[in-house]
Amino acid sequence: MGAGLAARLGCTVGVIDRLAERLVSSSVPLEREALERALSRLAPVEAPLAGPSTLTGVVDALVGLGPIEALLRDQEVTDVLVNGPEEVWVERRGVLERTDVTFSGPEAIRAAVERVIAPLGLRLDHASPMVEARLPDGSRLHAVIPPAAVPHPVVAIRRFTAAVHTLDDLVRVGTLTDEEADLLSRAVAERRSLLVSGGTGAGKTTLLNILSGLIPPDERVVVVEDASELALRGHVVRLEANPPNAEGVGEVTLADLVRSALRLRPDRIVVGEVRGPEALDLVAALNTGHDGSMSTVHANSPEEALWRLETLALSGPRRVPAEAVRRQLRAGLDLIVQLRRRDGQRRVVAIETVGEGPS
Repeated sequence: MGAGLAARLGCTVGVIDRLAERLVSSSVPLEREALERALSRLAPVEAPLAGPSTLTGVVDALVGLGPIEALLRDQEVTDVLVNGPEEVWVERRGVLERTDVTFSGPEAIRAAVERVIAPLGLRLDHASPMVEARLPDGSRLHAVIPPAAVPHPVVAIRRFTAAVHTLDDLVRVGTLTDEEADLLSRAVAERRSLLVSGGTGAGKTTLLNILSGLIPPDERVVVVEDASELALRGHVVRLEANPPNAEGVGEVTLADLVRSALRLRPDRIVVGEVRGPEALDLVAALNTGHDGSMSTVHANSPEEALWRLETLALSGPRRVPAEAVRRQLRAGLDLIVQLRRRDGQRRVVAIETVGEGPS
């Protein structure tokens, strides 16, 4: 833990270090609940003036992601970005802010990441300098260490908060209009297939979550995600991708899961985000009786969203004529909803009908 966080907690680095060292040298398991119980007995003797926030900081220094655990408890924080030991940023309400949180050094960043990925069977070392993992609260972590990152390890954590729950909430915060909300609600009820498009942080997952929540509970929905983020109710089957473990085995890709979803008798398929060859299987699903299916894609316009889906569908090992993919896309996809984030505000900037909109 660095001096910045210690000062913010109203304590000294020495107090935290001393308590942490005593806990590490004891037989207490390095688990949050066990450490908290042991600390409640140790603190009155070793640091009688330490307050609750200080004691929380001690536990944070030993488990999880260390000093940035305090940031992850802030419900307004949507992203935590570690650019180095003394440069930690957060995003609140769409605005990036530099914090006074610090790590003691590059090794402390790496140790924090290794603590959270080890139980998942993942590795981060010179041979594998990049790792992506889902944290217990559903947040997504991506870390890169030297030599791939220069000169320090870098970490990005995307948190998934539930600030909005309905289309009315999106209208209230200015993401879309009443008319657009009505259009999208009718589209889901009429089983029109939807693609939500936008850049990073534009609100694609939030909108997809809300739209998929409008699916009638008596319909069987198979959800395919890279990391579980959608909160559907009703007759829902969830499938989640899995990265290879430290030995390089056990990988389950989105393409594997979309093909599996087609065999699970779905009424609709919801794919959290299309980012690879699974686009071809999604195109097949849209044209084989799975009306009302939904997904998201990274693109800057509805036209580019169609191009990107086509490119992704053609990126796998299976050889399919581009014209055939293009025809199936236009036949199976009904609406593209384009989101954009600007000055911290997320807005729907276009709702295009495929075949009438982008060409």
